[in-house]
Amino acid sequence: MTIIYKYNSRKQVATPTELAVTPGSRFMIVRGKVEVPGDKSLTHRLLLLAGLAPGTSALRGALTSFDARSTAGLLRTLGVEVSPLRQGGEVTVRGRARFKSPGKSLDCGNSGTTARLSLGLLAAHPFRSLLTGDPSLRRRPMRRVTEPLSLMGARFDGDRPDRLPLAVHGGALGPLEWSLPVSSAQIKGCLLMAGMAAGQPVSLFEPGGRSRDHTERLLRAFGYRVDEDANGWIRFEPTGRLLPFDLEVPGDPSSAAFLVGAALLAEGGELRVTGVGLNPTRTGFLRVLGRMGADITVEETGARAGEPVGDLVVRPGLLQATTVTAAEIPGLIDEIPLLAVLASRAGGITRFHEVGELRVKESDRLGLIAENLRAVGARAVVEGEALVVEGGEPPPAGRVVTAGDHRLAMAFAVLGTMKGARVRVDDMACAAVSFPGFSETMARIRGR
Repeated sequence: MTIIYKYNSRKQVATPTELAVTPGSRFMIVRGKVEVPGDKSLTHRLLLLAGLAPGTSALRGALTSFDARSTAGLLRTLGVEVSPLRQGGEVTVRGRARFKSPGKSLDCGNSGTTARLSLGLLAAHPFRSLLTGDPSLRRRPMRRVTEPLSLMGARFDGDRPDRLPLAVHGGALGPLEWSLPVSSAQIKGCLLMAGMAAGQPVSLFEPGGRSRDHTERLLRAFGYRVDEDANGWIRFEPTGRLLPFDLEVPGDPSSAAFLVGAALLAEGGELRVTGVGLNPTRTGFLRVLGRMGADITVEETGARAGEPVGDLVVRPGLLQATTVTAAEIPGLIDEIPLLAVLASRAGGITRFHEVGELRVKESDRLGLIAENLRAVGARAVVEGEALVVEGGEPPPAGRVVTAGDHRLAMAFAVLGTMKGARVRVDDMACAAVSFPGFSETMARIRGR
């Protein structure tokens, strides 16, 4: 059965515009059906769980991006057999119940998810592992996970205890009761996976809004007890057991957001993005866009990997400013760059509250969003922990500095589709971190 619901039922007529994926390549409408790559968060978690499940697991539709390959490469160094990650192919993982001691450092590339989730699993293994990453990842804070893991019994050393490169000395862990400093799926997932690997109960308090819950869903699927109460506590009991599995990964809603944004800025037409994961902790951006007047219909069609999936049907329309509250931020943290560029084309002033966490993403994402919006002629300012964006009509024009941040590159590429836009993004190749083939996919949705 297909469940259909709309985020905005108002019919709107947009001011005539053209879309330009790149300067001089203009189109008038969006059209057709398009798929997005597999969910990044789920791909990381499924690869890691398959690596500890004794036997052979199969994943279809797994993300094949640079970040996903970092997780696959780390697992291979730990003795797990992982087939090559190829677009459209099936990935097989032959797990080994317990990782083997690595003979070299574990390179996490640019992937914070790889680093933090792996630290949780390795903390329960009785050997030393050295994790490192690229310059961007080596700037990102790790104390948020090393501090609670230390309370469980793990030891860490490194030149900078809050940064990679970082060695973890694992072993027998004890139970944990911990209040997270921020709502974060990476911190939460790290500690829950540590409890799973160690066979120990874990209680976590998550402040503010609930972050994405993929880890909790997956652990429940393997028979582990994971309870959540209305006060923000998550309680894990090691009642389950990892077994090999055969699953299809849904499309990544964070990747779909960029295609949704391009469709909303078009002159006409209709775009259908198929097979998208609709986990409620991942679709906060759709609720915000609904408040802004976006015409988006969601057709929920089934489930994959224990997650609801469906199609997004998007039609162009005028947007109005809104306020994004602190409680909403954990459910749309990755979509803020896209929402910010759309806010720069909406009527009025949009405020994003409590978005300071963006300062410690792949870049100082918060500062760069504001700086790049100003660089292309929009009005944006950071006020403490808030981002304020004022909508305007002049076509965006200017050079965007991404600092290698994939989400900034794709968000400003979407903004560059406006009529008369002259937006130059300094590094579109970094989009492959999460969305291989982004530019080609944008080209496929063009109409004339």
